[in-house]
Amino acid sequence: MTNSFFPVDRSSVIHRLGPQALINCLKQMILIRQFETRAEAAYQQGKIGGFFHAYTGQEAIQVAAVQALGPNNWYSTSYRCHSLALLLGATPNELMAELYGRETGNAKGRGGSMHFFTERLLGGFGIVTGQVPIATGAAFTLKYQDNRNELSICFLGDGAVPQGAFHESLNLASLWDLPCIYVIENNKWGMGTPVSKAVCVPRLAEDKAPGYNMKGYTFDGMDFFNCLGGFLHLREEVLTQQRPVLVEVITERFKGHSISDPGLYRSKECLKEIMQADPITRFEQILLQEGVINEQDVKEWEKEARASVVEAMDYAEKSPWPSVLTLEEGVFS
Repeated sequence: MTNSFFPVDRSSVIHRLGPQALINCLKQMILIRQFETRAEAAYQQGKIGGFFHAYTGQEAIQVAAVQALGPNNWYSTSYRCHSLALLLGATPNELMAELYGRETGNAKGRGGSMHFFTERLLGGFGIVTGQVPIATGAAFTLKYQDNRNELSICFLGDGAVPQGAFHESLNLASLWDLPCIYVIENNKWGMGTPVSKAVCVPRLAEDKAPGYNMKGYTFDGMDFFNCLGGFLHLREEVLTQQRPVLVEVITERFKGHSISDPGLYRSKECLKEIMQADPITRFEQILLQEGVINEQDVKEWEKEARASVVEAMDYAEKSPWPSVLTLEEGVFS
């Protein structure tokens, strides 16, 4: 069964946002890509340890989601959390310092790549599906407080769908009418296992949502405008109806599951074909065609983003290591 993406009128979306908002979204995508590219290089040089899961190739999804839904909601995500942290106000300096394990880092050097936080990001979670009950709890809090102006948005991978916590969370969210948007970022692989060998239905949202008495949608994660139009629709629907929804966003990751994954389950030819659908390039080309930007603009923004990340790396390098004396601070159990 082929996926039928949520219908979006690109022209109306462009008109609704306006040139400056579109430019800001493109700049965010460029910054995310530059941040991860440079951070991966630092990892390979031994300056970063632990795990590192890149979001490369998936940038259109969360940039569109935050643009459409707004930053003043509760967000939660998996260990692939660099993008969302940047979008929700964390600086390249604090995030790079966290990757370097320094005291000036986002979590004081204690969390690393998988555990970024902001005032509205409840965390990146290293345990598969760990964020789904948390997001459900955030939605319950909004309902309990009778807050009808905010949402809980949960990003999860396709590998989280077969987990028990996914089922229990969606069942309660539907039972209790919670304002939560569950976004499955289906990048086709749960580590090295193809999704078709892990999930018994071909459409992760539209086939599964009816079992939870909720609506299911499918977006094109390689198309910024399809994601943006879809999330704009969901914002109005969920705020109005105060009901959860399940979304599958079809995307591709350009890297392995983590930095230690060589991705041998994909041929070089397959990966080359996948990268031709780069969401950043695709977005740029549309904005060029619409006359919103020119090629020189893009070069300048790439240069600015690169300089910002290089500066962050220098900041991280010069930042102090955490003191052993403070090791137990913030530990509650």
